[in-house]
Amino acid sequence: MAIEQMKMPQLGESVTEGTISKWLVQPGDHVTKYDPLAEVMTDKVNAEVPSSFTGVVKELKADENQTLAVGEVICSIEVESTMPKEVEEDIDQERNDNIETTKVKPAAELSSKARFSPAVLKLSQEHDIDLSQVKGMGNEGRITRKDLLKLIDSGNLPKPVIAQERTENKGKEPIPVPPLPIKENKESMIPTMVGDREIPVTGVRKAIASNMLKSKHEIPHAWTMVEVDATNMVKLRDTLKSEFKQKEGYNLTYFAFFVKAIAQALTEFPQINSMWAGDKIIQKKEINISIAVATEDALFVPVIKNADEKSIKGIAREINELALKVKKGKLKSEDMQGGTFTVNNTGSFGSVQSMGIINYPQAAIIQVETIVKRPVVINDMIAVRDMVNLCLSLDHRVLDGLVCGRFLARVKEIIEKISADNTSVY
Repeated sequence: MAIEQMKMPQLGESVTEGTISKWLVQPGDHVTKYDPLAEVMTDKVNAEVPSSFTGVVKELKADENQTLAVGEVICSIEVESTMPKEVEEDIDQERNDNIETTKVKPAAELSSKARFSPAVLKLSQEHDIDLSQVKGMGNEGRITRKDLLKLIDSGNLPKPVIAQERTENKGKEPIPVPPLPIKENKESMIPTMVGDREIPVTGVRKAIASNMLKSKHEIPHAWTMVEVDATNMVKLRDTLKSEFKQKEGYNLTYFAFFVKAIAQALTEFPQINSMWAGDKIIQKKEINISIAVATEDALFVPVIKNADEKSIKGIAREINELALKVKKGKLKSEDMQGGTFTVNNTGSFGSVQSMGIINYPQAAIIQVETIVKRPVVINDMIAVRDMVNLCLSLDHRVLDGLVCGRFLARVKEIIEKISADNTSVY
């Protein structure tokens, strides 16, 4: 029999860690290849991790709600051994190589580029092992965790250099055992009072905070807004909504009309559909609209691919399907990738004016606010109309006020021209 290690997979581009939200197996359970082992939550997606082996679960290496880096072992499975011991050691070395390594001050015998994984450093300090006296059996002589475990089992541990220096070379500077890296958490210095409640920061919330901070630090935000008369659009949608729901099985929302209008305007102003790339600006060919979908404690941004090629009905269907995936935790990594411009339905929360933070590395985000009835002046007469504010945040490295103003004016024109006579939802 052989013990195989299941590692935290990379569930999307740029994903570096995942949180075990729920174990679907327990030690002693028999699993076959591709059976789900756990539900994992990342900053981009919730997904089940399938088993890569057929065998018996021996040990769960992480607790529920524990966050692990990509490549870290999440559980071990006992399977029929099909490989020699030397190959198993190579796999063990690969696992350590996948974990972020830490540079240490070398001993005389070591290369000036000696590197050890955090697991090796921790084990060496727990057992007072001088790494400068350990011969590694890994790739290019690297010391692996398995090397240290063999030493510990043998009981023949090398004497720490520090102790040797004290007894044999007094007066000379000892070679220190490398310390474990410590993560400084400045926020932990915030004082708490009686009755305060500490809420652990989940993987999703960490990612949201990191992305928002990166966006605000790197992108010079500017902001502009237009007021749109959506009266005719509201009338058309209200006329069609009951029949549409009965026929299609999902809602025809105002938001679908806005997304369609914005996608159409992006085809006419491709500069808006761009990204900053350091020494160049990348103007994207596809128009993939990211839409913000919120849960109680997280915000997901799935993508409507090629939105300019879809009808209002098609966009409404995708909005419905993506929202259901978010609520059921079934959103896949590919559902979150490829967005070129973000439309945020802040009006669903009753907001009438807001400034969105740009979805990095996109160049702009538009907030669709609440539609409200207001008195307005038309042909020198006061009339009650359905009005909505569209608020655009832009990356001022990529875009200027002139093109953004024209873009918003075009979106306004498209929406205000919507009517039963010239608009088809199909």
